Amino acid sequence: MKQLKPYRRKTPYTSESFSKRAVGAFSGFVAKKCRHFYYRTKESFGQHKRDIVVCRVEDACESFEDTRIHFEDALERFKSIVTVEYGSLESRYRQLKREFDISQKKSIAVSEKIQSIEEVSDALFSEWEVELMQYTNRTLRSQSRQQLKITRQHYGRLIKAMYQAEAKIRPVLAAFRDQVLFLKHNLNAQAIAALQHELVEMSVDIFQLIQAMEYSIKEANDFVTSLVDYKGLPGPHQGSA
Repeated sequence: MKQLKPYRRKTPYTSESFSKRAVGAFSGFVAKKCRHFYYRTKESFGQHKRDIVVCRVEDACESFEDTRIHFEDALERFKSIVTVEYGSLESRYRQLKREFDISQKKSIAVSEKIQSIEEVSDALFSEWEVELMQYTNRTLRSQSRQQLKITRQHYGRLIKAMYQAEAKIRPVLAAFRDQVLFLKHNLNAQAIAALQHELVEMSVDIFQLIQAMEYSIKEANDFVTSLVDYKGLPGPHQGSA
C-alpha cells in the first residue's frame, strides 16, 4: 500500500508579507534615486564619480591604517593588563571592555567604508560602459575600453583584499569579546592567569590582520593609479571620427 506523505500547509500569502516586500522595494528605489541625485549634485560642482571613488578609497585607507594601529595598541594594552599586576580586577576589566568597544566601532567603520566604495564604483563603471558607446573615434574608444578593463581588474583585487582584511577582524574581535566576558564573569586572579594563555593566539590573529590591511592599502594605491590614468584619457566627445 502506498504510504501517503504528511500534509504540509503552505504559508499563506498575507497582506503583511506583501507590505514588507513593498516597503523593501520602495526603500531600494528611494535609495537609488537619492544616490543618483547625490552624484548629479557633485558633478554640477565639478566632482565626478571617479573623484568620489578616489576620495572614498583614500578615506578607507585611512580607516584601515587607523584600525591597524588601534589593534596593535590594543594588543599591547591587553598584554599589560593580563601580565602586570596593578590595579583592581574591576578596573582591569573596565580597561579591556573600553578597548573592545573601540575595536568594535573601528570594525564597523571599516565595513561601512568598503560598502561606500562598492556603491560609487558600481555607478562609475555603469556610466563608463554607457559612455563607451558615445565615442565616434574608434581608437579612443578602444583605449578607454582597455582602461576600463584594467581599472575593473584593480578594483576586483582591491575589494577582495579589503573583504579579506575585514574577515581577519572578526576572529580578533571574537577572541577579544570572549576575554572581556570571561573576565567580567570571573573577577579573580585565576581569570587573569587563564587569559594569559590566549595572548599567543590573539597575537597571531592580529599579525595576520595587520598583513591583510597593509596588502589592501597597497591594492588601493594601484586602483587609484588606474583611475588617475583614466582621468587622463580623452572623453567620448573629444577627437575626430
